[in-house]
Amino acid sequence: MSHVPGTLFLKNLVERRGLVYQLIRRDFEQRYIGSAAGWLWGVIHPLVLLLSWTFVFQLCLKVTLPRGEVTQHYTLFLLAGWMPWFLFQETVQRSANSMVDHANLITKTVFPAEIIPISIFFSTLINHLFTLILVIVAVVWWTHHLSWQIVLLPVYMLLTGMLAVGIGWFAASLQVYLRDTAQIVMVIMTLWFWLTPIFVFERDYPENMRWLLEYNPLAYLVRAYRDRLLSSRPLDFEELGVIAFYSVLAFIVGGLMFRQLRRGFADVL
Repeated sequence: MSHVPGTLFLKNLVERRGLVYQLIRRDFEQRYIGSAAGWLWGVIHPLVLLLSWTFVFQLCLKVTLPRGEVTQHYTLFLLAGWMPWFLFQETVQRSANSMVDHANLITKTVFPAEIIPISIFFSTLINHLFTLILVIVAVVWWTHHLSWQIVLLPVYMLLTGMLAVGIGWFAASLQVYLRDTAQIVMVIMTLWFWLTPIFVFERDYPENMRWLLEYNPLAYLVRAYRDRLLSSRPLDFEELGVIAFYSVLAFIVGGLMFRQLRRGFADVL
């Protein structure tokens, strides 16, 4: 079992939890260093986003949702779907440059480089939780309802993290040898965003392109977040299984790739 990359990395994470905590704290503080508002920016950004989307889509464009959706409040619909995407995107994009950014640690010390993308995920997760609190308040304020299934969200956060860290490991290890990787990742993320049903309704996908939804793990995560936050729909175990499959697969494949290429990091960096 110790030879399975995912298990080995998780074991290292537990054994080096103090170091992981320091990296998370350092990463989170560096985002707001020199800022008067500090961590409050983690609340201000999603709040401005919520107000902006409300003004544009609800007041100006008067966008309405199709019947049968989890809510008729378009802004909440967008924000709930955007949350898992942003957690995923931020982790992957920042992980892509993480080995190069921490080259001084990797080349001069015996440093467990695999924990850097993990610490980036947990640092991003802090802002994600700020946004979640804001969304919960908005849901209660506008709908006067909150499903108990919201307690299942940490499961989806964990699976999002495994998916993002796995892809982050893959991108970070390639970036060491191919410095265009981070730019390629940004291009892929832009395309991936518009292929995910956040702003576009699933019913509006052309029939011959519905496979994009079936093979897109973020489509399942977006749907799951909306269901947990905005409805009382029962848990779809098949959907959860698909998300878990993609997340575990990415975590293991990314771990294998990282473990293989890590051997040459010190020489190249």
